[in-house]
Amino acid sequence: MIAETRGSHSHAGPNPTDHAFHPDSQSPSGTLLPRRAHTPTDLHTNLRRERIITTNLKAGFGKAAILKGINAAIYSHSITAIMGPSGCGKSTFIRCINRLHEEVPGAWINGQIALDGHDLYHRSVDPVSMRSHIGMVFQRPNPFPTYSIFDNVAIGLRINGLCRKSELAGRVEDSLRKAALWLEVKDRLKQRATSLSGGQQQRLCIARALAVQPEILLLDEPCSALDPAATERIEDLLVELRSEVAVVMVTHNMQQARRIADRTLFFLMGELVEAGPTADLFQRPTDQRTEAFVAGRFG
Repeated sequence: MIAETRGSHSHAGPNPTDHAFHPDSQSPSGTLLPRRAHTPTDLHTNLRRERIITTNLKAGFGKAAILKGINAAIYSHSITAIMGPSGCGKSTFIRCINRLHEEVPGAWINGQIALDGHDLYHRSVDPVSMRSHIGMVFQRPNPFPTYSIFDNVAIGLRINGLCRKSELAGRVEDSLRKAALWLEVKDRLKQRATSLSGGQQQRLCIARALAVQPEILLLDEPCSALDPAATERIEDLLVELRSEVAVVMVTHNMQQARRIADRTLFFLMGELVEAGPTADLFQRPTDQRTEAFVAGRFG
């Protein structure tokens, strides 16, 4: 088990001696990402265990290092908040998990990221297929503007061939219900997604991510563009979802982290300064930098 983590040392760029992600790297199983069914014990006891582990994770662009050796764990059946000032590497961290960072020209990444012991960067991994296991919702709602509400939710199922045509409507309804949106849109599924309010569009994006039944749901400041009422709806939704998926949420809102997160990771200048139960991190921080941040002395 990875211990609660304090800061690591920075470096100026990629180090050739680091273990880099490489298409020929070995995975414990040689193949990747079998679906893991939730067992009654998981759901009834809310048993938490490590799902994603990052080991000495470093990432950046060109000569600039954004992440400087992150050792962290994401747990099942929990909400993990990632907080810190702007530019500290929060979004880069979850983009590395979702394999979006590598798509930017000049990006590099060293270290390891594993889901249940499976190397997410193993050569057997198709990133598109992997994202059906690890979904992502972005800061601003991004529904496909020319698609209907129904088709926005169904697109991942169709592209990945994850259900029969006869099952599609049921899967879409189920996802909209999980996103607490069904009752608001059930009579206008053929309307364009852009007809929805901002908060509804964000819940639609969550429904789209949930439709492929991910095991991990990453959210990059999902409430930053929303009003307080819509923010409350999203927060309530995430609390409900943690019984099914591991939720990881980047947030600038410390009060939001305190309200709904089970665990919090505090990033500063590319380092993971402190990680642990949210109440402990806010009330009994072990690092002076964490104490200063939660007290509002910077950030």
